[in-house]
Amino acid sequence: MKRSLSLATAIVLLATSTAIGAAPERRAWRIGSKAFTESVILAEVVAQLVRSTGRGARHRAGLGGTRLLWDALIGDELDVYPEYTGTLTQEILPGVDDTKLAAALAARGVGVVGPLGFNNTYALGIKRAVARRLGVKTISDLRAHPELRFGLSSEFISRGDGWPLLRARYGLAPREVKGLDHDLAYRGMAGGALDVMDLYATDPEIARDDLLVLEDDRRVFPRYDAVLLYRLDAGRGAPDVLVALRRLVGRIDAPAMVAMSARVKFDRVPEATVAGAFLQTTFGLAPSSQHAPGLARSILHNGAQHLLLVGLSLLAAILLAIPLGIWAARRPRLGQLLLGVVGVIQTVPSLALLVFMIPLLGIGAPPALVALFLYSLLPIVRNTHAGLRNIAPALRESAEALGLPPGAILRRVELPLASPLILAGIKSAAIINVGTATLGALVGAGGFGEPIFTGIRLDDVGLIMQGAIPASVLALLVQGLFELVERRVVPRGLRGAVRP
Repeated sequence: MKRSLSLATAIVLLATSTAIGAAPERRAWRIGSKAFTESVILAEVVAQLVRSTGRGARHRAGLGGTRLLWDALIGDELDVYPEYTGTLTQEILPGVDDTKLAAALAARGVGVVGPLGFNNTYALGIKRAVARRLGVKTISDLRAHPELRFGLSSEFISRGDGWPLLRARYGLAPREVKGLDHDLAYRGMAGGALDVMDLYATDPEIARDDLLVLEDDRRVFPRYDAVLLYRLDAGRGAPDVLVALRRLVGRIDAPAMVAMSARVKFDRVPEATVAGAFLQTTFGLAPSSQHAPGLARSILHNGAQHLLLVGLSLLAAILLAIPLGIWAARRPRLGQLLLGVVGVIQTVPSLALLVFMIPLLGIGAPPALVALFLYSLLPIVRNTHAGLRNIAPALRESAEALGLPPGAILRRVELPLASPLILAGIKSAAIINVGTATLGALVGAGGFGEPIFTGIRLDDVGLIMQGAIPASVLALLVQGLFELVERRVVPRGLRGAVRP
């Protein structure tokens, strides 16, 4: 079992090095962005400015929430990403005054460029027609209408400067509060499923959907001035990059940011193109020569990443889980404990497990590989254990009567008899991994989840289908492949005896 564990660990480490690739002598700047359009645009502006200095830049787009990006920056997984002063003083460094923010960041090895020129503060929005009917103009007015249905972004619900603070300061007690993706909340408002949602002040949907921004009459929300956070050691090694980035200070006002977001969301213009147009208009820089890959190439690229995640994590799990299942079957009491442990792992939400891995393994393929590996253990261990425990004792006794040693009995009698269940467990793990691997896009692992989450962010059904359909086809192909493997591995008389 120790040998299998070492081999499984080696495979995960090999996958890590394969996915990341060898580091170049002059490392490109690593740029991150959160999972909303404005952050992606700002990060793309940064990436093109970095490239204008002659250096390389790699943009990991839509990585997730605040903590994920901050931890990646502190953990030397990113060099720079866009952030907001209110988020820094309320969520990342609570209690730090604006005047002491730069010093507090420097103490953590982080520098700041900005403000960039606009304040993207939080707000609450309501349909203008509903506001007129109810006479609602301020957040305080909502207290008289607990029947209104709130749809709040998941991060806003849990942030200290979000819903908990707002609810306490205003005494709000709505009967219905739903947590959902920010972009999906706009769909809910348009479809009449929601009445109130949290907004970012520069959301272009505010004007499009005719929403009223409620006055924050108790001044709960601080200023959220856009800034850039960067690693001080990266800045010291690239002073020309810092000079380029500081050109952005005060150059992006709120109307400009709203207009850029609207072009991306409503006109379906790629973020890189919008960022390039801004830099050309503002600084006279030539537009970026990078072009988005075609549909076929994008599917092939995402498919290769997806297969890497699924294949390597499944292989590592097979090498560990089958020996663990054998061991559990040989030692019933300890076996139940083992099954309980892998069962608990399976109950951990996949996104939470991915985020938990980031401080340990960074961003990209490594945390996704380890998470998928852990999720694969339960079906394989459980089915191996069940397959061996269900073998009739008379068959083992017959093998022992023939003088076969325990190892030979396992290889020639028990594993062949248990093979239908073992293969069913591997098939279940593989199919589960194909679906779960889409979440790897939230930590920069790529795969078919990348177009899915980008499509959700941009409300683009075509992009969502670009990831969802290939992922579904891949799951069907995996199932068909295991049907063929069953014919080669499972003895003829046992085929079809078990179906997952």
